[in-house]
Amino acid sequence: MIEDEELRDVFKVASQEHLQKLDDGLLYLEQHPSDLGKLEQLLRETHSLKGDAGMLGVKDVASLAHQMEHILGDLKRGETQLNSDISDRLSQGLEAMRKLVNEAVTGEDSGVNTFYILASMMGASSQPQPQAAASKLDLSSSQVPEQPLVKPQFTEPATQELETNVATSQVLNLEKNSSFLHLQSKPEFLVEAQNLPAPSEPATASASQSAVTASSTSSYRIETIRVATQNLDDLMTQAGELTVTKTRLGHRVAEIEQITTLWEEWSREYFVTRLTVDRMQIDENGIKANGKFSQLQDYYQRTEERLESLGTLVNHLKNRVYEDTARLELIAEALESGIRTLRLLPLSTIFNLFPRTVRDLAKREGKEVALVIEGGETTADKRILEEMKDPLMHMIRNSIDHGIETVEERKKLGKPPVATLRIKGYNIASNIIIEVADDGRGLNRESIEQTAVKRNICTLEKLAEMTENQIQSLIFTPGFSTKKFVTEVSGRGVGLDVVRTNVEALKGSIQVESLPGRGCTFRLQISTSLATANVLIVIVEDIPYALPVEFVDTAKQVSPSEIFAIEGKETILSNGQPLSVAHLTDLLELNNRQGGQKNQCFRQENGSEALRKNQNYFLNSTSSKMPCIVLKVGEERLGLFVDALIDEQDVVMKPQSQLLKRVRNVSGATILGTGEVCMVLNPHDLIKSVRQQVSSRMVPGGRSQLETASRKQVILLAEDSIATRTQEKRILEGAGYEVVTAVDGLDAFHKLKTRNFDAVISDIQMPNLDGLALTIKIREQKEYSELPIILVTSLASDEDRKRGADAGANAYIPKGTFNQDVLVDTLKRLV
Repeated sequence: MIEDEELRDVFKVASQEHLQKLDDGLLYLEQHPSDLGKLEQLLRETHSLKGDAGMLGVKDVASLAHQMEHILGDLKRGETQLNSDISDRLSQGLEAMRKLVNEAVTGEDSGVNTFYILASMMGASSQPQPQAAASKLDLSSSQVPEQPLVKPQFTEPATQELETNVATSQVLNLEKNSSFLHLQSKPEFLVEAQNLPAPSEPATASASQSAVTASSTSSYRIETIRVATQNLDDLMTQAGELTVTKTRLGHRVAEIEQITTLWEEWSREYFVTRLTVDRMQIDENGIKANGKFSQLQDYYQRTEERLESLGTLVNHLKNRVYEDTARLELIAEALESGIRTLRLLPLSTIFNLFPRTVRDLAKREGKEVALVIEGGETTADKRILEEMKDPLMHMIRNSIDHGIETVEERKKLGKPPVATLRIKGYNIASNIIIEVADDGRGLNRESIEQTAVKRNICTLEKLAEMTENQIQSLIFTPGFSTKKFVTEVSGRGVGLDVVRTNVEALKGSIQVESLPGRGCTFRLQISTSLATANVLIVIVEDIPYALPVEFVDTAKQVSPSEIFAIEGKETILSNGQPLSVAHLTDLLELNNRQGGQKNQCFRQENGSEALRKNQNYFLNSTSSKMPCIVLKVGEERLGLFVDALIDEQDVVMKPQSQLLKRVRNVSGATILGTGEVCMVLNPHDLIKSVRQQVSSRMVPGGRSQLETASRKQVILLAEDSIATRTQEKRILEGAGYEVVTAVDGLDAFHKLKTRNFDAVISDIQMPNLDGLALTIKIREQKEYSELPIILVTSLASDEDRKRGADAGANAYIPKGTFNQDVLVDTLKRLV
């Protein structure tokens, strides 16, 4: 029996799956013996089962699986043909393996004699299997069974006893070495197996009877099942819907409360009215009035009885609804927690994929890197693991390519020659934290600023206003890369923006911390609750919107007189620090509330003069103070003015349609407990929108980028192959570029002087003037020193790449891995 419980459970599930596939496959092969594909599949299953059993010390299963693999191999090679005899031998071995697996998992005796099963599978004369008790003798005992194993055939008792003892010793000797039977040649084994005496009939009958009894009394139980992850995803969604249903029931409880309040008010009014009527029953002379008062008295009597009954029913209903709601809440929370637990996987599931990647990348870059993994046992939802694999890979590539120095550089800096790359995972409250840290050179602020200006991401004036953290965060901008030469590893401007996009899709955030010369740390914070979201409901223009609570720092009331302008931005003081604020109406481009045009006019003007001009308007406003929600995304904070705060709720995020897959400022949608559709806002986008508003107001000609983009950029394409030239030309024209073609390097160099080009794309192997020579010739001309050059070639070795970089190319794309997205993305980054 396998001692380790976890390995035992894993082996049980895996082996049962292998055995079931083998069983189904053998039945299929009996009908389709020439199906080589099915034979290949059965060989893989047998080999996997043999490997698992051998690793865990289940030698008997490994031996039988090895023999089955040998038979299937003969069938595949055509050395034997599948017939009923071979099918029976395979089936016999399969059934024996089932029993041996059960023995290894449960510890119950299988009653299988591996030696005789192997003999039968190898083609020995089919004899009934001896009873397990007769075959498994005690090797430490010197006693010999009194009953002979075969019927007497000679008259000399001594001769018979001698032969019986010899046969028994042969069986014992072979059984003792049964785990090494696969090392013995088939002819030798068959000779020994066929020379063994046959078991006696009583023993065989006893064994058969015992097997029948055991099979009839054994209980069949399936302890583990495999479930498709899609089914778990659906269950998680339904559990989230149950949470929303619980919220709706809360609204029904509130409605019942209203009914109860109405009943109480009605009862009080009835009591007052009844007293008035009782006083009117007797006139001034003490004589009872006519029968109308009697009818009125009867009516009030009946009303009183009905009010009492109604009060009893309402209070009973209210108590029961309270109880049911509380119970539903407990069940919903337990169900959601249970399903979430089923979806949890250790972070080591993806962490263990990285050692090989780190080794290969470090070797390719000529660096030495030691990968340290911490917190692999921390569990996270499977979706987090799925979505984080590629972003983590991007960050690892970025660390090795950009951050970590070569061995020589590290020695000069007094650092250990082997760099350390650390991946760490841990839990904080309801969040998963994943850190990727290296002890390399850190982020180069100067290089980041130069790239941001060159790529028109920021102006020098804007950079001067930004904090250190904001400048470092520019590396997450789409298309941003400080790498001057584009390779498959990095430099194409894709990667870190993908990281941020994926993290934000998981309701998370990413931060970067860098110390020059000491290293860089990326910290990803991801919510563990993916199916549901805890949101703050706000009202803007009578429309409900939701803000994720994890990004809400605080809420406060702000008077218009507290707002002042700093560098064109509306600002208030929060805890003694300036805080930029904005009206959510403006960010969502609604601009319809009362006085909206006046407010907008104020917000588009700068300085204290505008503040004084609109002071009277704000002071005369019917609402003296406005609700302000303070958002915190990473280290950035923003105040949002809204019309009203409504409630905090758990909601289920609904998947977006393809038409609304990425809408600015919106991360998703949900349905509130009231049945209203509500947009869930994206705090990251809201902060970006505020920046863009300020930039468009402050920077004259802020739309120059759009004007530049409206002009078609011209690309010079040098390629001697007509087919390749046509394909690349179509790709570039489809992406909106104007393309001028050249048949070789010399033709391209002559055409380069005829007009202005935004980039050159060239093959290397061409007549007259190859691509490398063309690149060198272009770089010799001062006016073309900054002209982007992309080499697209079938030469893909590291030496070829180095020659391309030395010649002055900005990017190198091998045709073996060529696709149009890589070409267009690279061109967009460089041009």
